[in-house]
Amino acid sequence: MTAQAPIPYPFPWTPPMEVPESLRGLREQALVEVRLPSGDTAVMVTRYADVRSLFADPRLSKNVARPDVARIAADNELFVDPKIDGDPPHHTRMRGLVTRAFTARRIELLRPYAQQVTDELLDAMAAGPKPTDLNEALAFPLPILVICKLLGIPPEDRNRFRSLVDGFLSVTKLPPDEVERCRSELWQYLVELIEYKRANPGEDDLITSLIKVRDEDDNRLSEYELHHWTRSLLIAGYVTTASQIGTGTAVLLHRQDLVKDIRADYSLVPSAVEELLRTQIMGSSIGTLRYALEDIELSDGTILKKGSSVLLSEESANMDETVFADPFTLDIRRPENHHMTFGAGIHYCVGAALARMELQVATEALLRRFPDIRLAVPAARLPRALGGFMEGFSEVPVTW
Repeated sequence: MTAQAPIPYPFPWTPPMEVPESLRGLREQALVEVRLPSGDTAVMVTRYADVRSLFADPRLSKNVARPDVARIAADNELFVDPKIDGDPPHHTRMRGLVTRAFTARRIELLRPYAQQVTDELLDAMAAGPKPTDLNEALAFPLPILVICKLLGIPPEDRNRFRSLVDGFLSVTKLPPDEVERCRSELWQYLVELIEYKRANPGEDDLITSLIKVRDEDDNRLSEYELHHWTRSLLIAGYVTTASQIGTGTAVLLHRQDLVKDIRADYSLVPSAVEELLRTQIMGSSIGTLRYALEDIELSDGTILKKGSSVLLSEESANMDETVFADPFTLDIRRPENHHMTFGAGIHYCVGAALARMELQVATEALLRRFPDIRLAVPAARLPRALGGFMEGFSEVPVTW
């Protein structure tokens, strides 16, 4: 790395409807130094091949609850939990138990329910005022209701846990005491919910399945792990998908030529969803913080030094010119779109299939139902939800 000032990270959202300009030319170096919201510095891995391999490299640890690791935010440790070992073999055991309950079959069985919820939400949107905020009409309610169904959470609790999750995921948006209040109340809510589910098990929900693993399967899941993973699945199952639905749809509506192409051939929806995921106009890789246990040689011979705090930049990998032709162009017909947005290897997102299903259902249903839907304000005026784990558009006003 050349000696230069650390780059502030997350990158600023300029221009508003495209990937940050800061990503251009970033891969000229395999590693760049970035400054996090806490003021601490970390090393960012920029190239696709390196990011992909390092997700599975045992020399890069997820256990970042140590004093010499960079903090993401000064007053919120986010997903740092010293009681949870994020590395093999413990992570392997935990992932096996969770994915056993989080099956592809279970997700596909949810598709008709997701379609029903989407249709009902769009009915309500059609009957309501114009313009309306697409986030509140569709993008947030859909993933919340689906994750409630999947986990077995009473749907009437959705607004409560949405508020608590948003507070928990604050990076700089909320003061420390408010973040801690949200963290504590969310944990207590899940403690009470799990005890209720123990006494009143559901027929086929995920929390009931995890409780069975805890109580009946040789105690291979500790009580703390049960609560931790329930919280993690709740957060991962709605926040990122909700942000992607709202912000990805805004990008599409800004590009009416792409909307026209999809309406002419709805079989393009899956590839359009993948391309919007690749370009990731709503988040950063701030949650990929790792710690180098040893010196690691990268693909070009660059050495990632032992003791480094490391970010695996999914968004930079997704712009790697050696992997994606014309990467800064939004191409909804892009072939072989093996983007890194869901991670890779042993840390590939267990909720990827759920997110894809919801994104496909929401995108197609919205465009079919509202032939004239469009942004109600210029793209430059869409407000960003800055200071949180997700930085998508906080409002997406649409009309039709």
